[in-house]
Amino acid sequence: MRKIEGKSTDNPKLIKKELKNGTYSLYLEYYWGYSKSYDDENDTEIIRKDRRKEALQLYLLKNPRTPIERQTNKETLELAKKIRFEREQQLKDTKTGYRLNTSKKVNIFDCMDAYYADYTKKDIRMVKGAINRFKDFIAIEYPECKIRIFPEQLNKDLMIKFVEYLQSRGHGSGAFTYYKRFKKIVRHLVEKNYLPKNPCQGVVCKTDEESLKKDILSVDEMKKLIETTYPQQNKDVRRAFIFCLYTGIRYCDVKDLRYGNVDFSNKLLTFNQKKTEGHSSKSWVTIPLNDGLLSLVGNPEINEDGRQIDTNLFNLPSQTMCLKSVKKWVKRAGIQKHITWHCARHSFAVNILNNGANIKTVASLLGHSGLEHTEKYTRAVDELKQKAIDSLPELV
Repeated sequence: MRKIEGKSTDNPKLIKKELKNGTYSLYLEYYWGYSKSYDDENDTEIIRKDRRKEALQLYLLKNPRTPIERQTNKETLELAKKIRFEREQQLKDTKTGYRLNTSKKVNIFDCMDAYYADYTKKDIRMVKGAINRFKDFIAIEYPECKIRIFPEQLNKDLMIKFVEYLQSRGHGSGAFTYYKRFKKIVRHLVEKNYLPKNPCQGVVCKTDEESLKKDILSVDEMKKLIETTYPQQNKDVRRAFIFCLYTGIRYCDVKDLRYGNVDFSNKLLTFNQKKTEGHSSKSWVTIPLNDGLLSLVGNPEINEDGRQIDTNLFNLPSQTMCLKSVKKWVKRAGIQKHITWHCARHSFAVNILNNGANIKTVASLLGHSGLEHTEKYTRAVDELKQKAIDSLPELV
């Protein structure tokens, strides 16, 4: 075990431990003073240094050989140092009521990266995206600050420009979603005294949440996609995406569906939505399944006792790989639209509304807590009807 370069007074200290697989494991070692205990047998008082360790789940290659390996080591070490610094500030704040006043020295980018490193909630990818959007914005609009930006530089005028930048890059509610996460980060920095006040106060990112701006697949395009196959196509991605087109389920839910969620005798699928789990009374959704959907699901494996094995319905790769597979599939089908996995949910809602389903039924199938979230689909249907009327020959 070896301490990585730093001051002898650092608390916690950044330590690396050599592992048998040729890597170093990084962890933090905290010093909490001395602890006392009494040895009754020898009638002596024992004083020990009270130390605690925190594994960072970060690793360095012992002997990096390529430029990529060396760069990876460098970035990993920089992240570990940022985490160590933030932990030290938290320790000072908690134990002594003192927090280092570095408002003129601290790099806000480092604070944001430390916030992300500690973040554990389900929207972590959106938090990372918000940070990256802000860094990209600064690099373009304020290139002199692309490496370091100070707290006093974050003001209302800069936030207004940042919102405009998000809206120029985002599609649909993307800008609104990223700004929402960014404001959460800023509030954290204010709470930790890195920022003297909230620069987002009074700066709003408006979005028409009732307008559906993502592309959808029509019924004919769905048929065209289903008829399109090609060698090396991921069959599980294919089955899962078609399943979402016919049920409106999100990617985050379909990837975790198990055979235990399916009631084969009553042809029902029941699951708890990841997005609203724990904070909505309507997070549980029940969807009726027809024979076609049941054939997509397939039959579960049976163990030696004749019992159903509760495995996943679809063995899906990462969301990135799924998206790449869908894009390739859409292109092969000759469909000239920007289709993401979430477009399956939108396509499902619009198509069943277009076929006569009422808005309450659609809201129930999608697991919406109220009709306000579903109304954007009725507007999309109205637009499709208008386009259909406009496509007829003009009256003379």
